Amino acid sequence: MLPTETQRLIEQHGIKYVLAQFVDIHGSAKTKSVPVSGLAAVAEGGAGFAGFAVCGMGMEPHGPDFMAKGDLSTLTPVPWQPGYGRVLCIGHVNGEPHPYDTRYVLQRQIARLSARGWTMNTGVEPEFSLFRRDDRGQLQLVDSSDNLDKPCYDYKGLSRSREFLEKLTESLQQVGYDIYQIDHEDANGQFEINYTYSDAMTSADRFTFFRMAAGEIANELGIICSFMPKPDATRTGNGMHFHVSIADADNPNLFHDDSDPRGMGLSKLGYHFAAGLLAHAPALCAFSAPTVNSYKRLVVGRSLSGATWAPAFVAYGDNNRSAMVRIPYGRIEYRLPDAGCNPYLVTAAIIAAGLDGIERELDPGEPCNENLYKMSLDDIAERGIATLPQSLNEACQALEDDPLFRDTLGSEIVDEFIALKRAEWVEYSRHVSDWEVQRYTEFF
Repeated sequence: MLPTETQRLIEQHGIKYVLAQFVDIHGSAKTKSVPVSGLAAVAEGGAGFAGFAVCGMGMEPHGPDFMAKGDLSTLTPVPWQPGYGRVLCIGHVNGEPHPYDTRYVLQRQIARLSARGWTMNTGVEPEFSLFRRDDRGQLQLVDSSDNLDKPCYDYKGLSRSREFLEKLTESLQQVGYDIYQIDHEDANGQFEINYTYSDAMTSADRFTFFRMAAGEIANELGIICSFMPKPDATRTGNGMHFHVSIADADNPNLFHDDSDPRGMGLSKLGYHFAAGLLAHAPALCAFSAPTVNSYKRLVVGRSLSGATWAPAFVAYGDNNRSAMVRIPYGRIEYRLPDAGCNPYLVTAAIIAAGLDGIERELDPGEPCNENLYKMSLDDIAERGIATLPQSLNEACQALEDDPLFRDTLGSEIVDEFIALKRAEWVEYSRHVSDWEVQRYTEFF
């Protein structure tokens, strides 16, 4: 028997099928379509999956079923797919939450905050690129006239992609997203849609739904919405900055303190949290920039438009967008993640690193309020500022060397993540690219 509110939602939106949805280790949505008559069974026992068929679940073909158990409070309509709803699930194996399910990994980190009476709020800024395929299957910009050297905030670029942007915005608004601005970003064909922050779990759930919506609405229009971190070597990549604060029952933002002697409005708690992010930055990089392509974004240097907006150095600063951690007065912006990340894993890792900074009362040192993009590497090194990993292999090694994340997120998920990402690195390293063929065929 379904709860009254669930039944009301089904009738109000004409839901006939429900997508029982979870994500794999990469953050990609996985689903089964369940007739609404079977929804109660999904909530009680779960929708059954062969876990071995899903990436990163640590299961073998002879193992038990992966049961995706739905939380009926998360049921929402799927606006671009009339007659469908979505319910969020956490995987269970042998009746217990599965430690490889990244939503469950985040759930456990949120419980650590809850034990202190805290709620972490996050606001994410997903960037994406719009493409179409030509007759040869090659990617081209949807709007060929979007070709300015500095296209950021360009009216014409925004206007000529408005059909997709409006359809996506209006679909998300139907399920409660408070979207407050849409803009053309710094690369040709690149856009960002901003919506109001929420608690950390809701933000991760919403970003997953955002990518689902964007991909399907684009497909209906015959185009591609890509969250690839660096689709063009000469242009800025697709980031996903995290704005972070912590609240309790009496204070909506424990990171805010007007008496901050540094003038950034940050409390001691906020400084400790930021210091935790900095202390674990190399390992955090693996979760935040989880693909080979991610490290084409996190490079030392500039793009054709004059900036990258992606951090390359382990530093924090006031309103410094060249630093890994920016302090917009009274909160923290973590600028390392890209739009290809798993939001559950990244958020869980942010909590783990931030709490470590709080528990050990770490000091982030003095802020860097200069443009790191313009400083020489020697100057940066003299200031004791480290460079972030410059490849997925380096980031995986940093994650392996940092015990915090095994201890907090779980050795199962961390070891599985490292193994998969190292395999990705090896496959990439063995690939013979067009660049190599062009350079070396007659080189010798």
